[in-house]
Amino acid sequence: MRRAFIPLLVIVLAIGHCIQASNADALIAAANQLYDRWSGAFDYAAYQDDLESAIELYEQALDALADDDMDARSTVLVRLSRACFELGEGYLTDSKEVEAIHRLGRDYALAALRIDPDFVSTEQGSFRAALSSAKDVGAIFWYGNTLGRFLEFHRVTAIMGGVRDIQACFERAVELDPTYMDGGPLRSLASFYAQVPGFLGGDMDQAETLFQEAMAVSPTFLESPVNWAEFVLKPRQDWSTFCATLSAVVTRAEDSATMASWPLYSARALERALFLLDDGPCER
Repeated sequence: MRRAFIPLLVIVLAIGHCIQASNADALIAAANQLYDRWSGAFDYAAYQDDLESAIELYEQALDALADDDMDARSTVLVRLSRACFELGEGYLTDSKEVEAIHRLGRDYALAALRIDPDFVSTEQGSFRAALSSAKDVGAIFWYGNTLGRFLEFHRVTAIMGGVRDIQACFERAVELDPTYMDGGPLRSLASFYAQVPGFLGGDMDQAETLFQEAMAVSPTFLESPVNWAEFVLKPRQDWSTFCATLSAVVTRAEDSATMASWPLYSARALERALFLLDDGPCER
């Protein structure tokens, strides 16, 4: 009986592919371990090093992943965008570094969106239409967040259409999954409506409604009531509700389970709540 002949090149390529995939898996696992802020005690200051190292490993994993491993590439790209946003928001202070990390996060999220051929096809006719029909809630949510922070350094681009792109992102994320990140799309769209001027889509009544919905999704995500207090109650000078809301956040933060549910975001929300209480008319 004649033996089947397998070309040596095919064998070599197959082995190489397996080694490449194994290396990527190892890098992702190592990055996930560094990124993890839920296992054990969380040290906010010390976590910056872990976050920066995790970003480096995710980037290495992205290079090691096969071009056709779309699911893995999408997962890593979204995680990179989110990690870049968190690094820029939580730790970096130099304006050039902040702009650069949010630009990078924006680009990673856009790359994740472009994994979907329907997005690419729609984008050729209208980028905003592509955003409004995106299918990956993580990619569209973090694209909106990183774009929003990036455009703070590019006001002309923001006014010329960038702000409407942010709105399209958050509206689509709400459609896809309003419970993502414990009400993240609702919270982000509410913050958008509360902060931008009316001629660019701002709507304080819409913001109020969406913040209430976000807080209903998750009473333990402390950023929602802090954002509501800062972006809605403060401009309205509703000081009694403002002070009561922030005081309630400080009280909730005494619960270790609440702080542990979203360690990085809870720590930042508590810091903001304390600042707003001290900076406002509240008595402590």
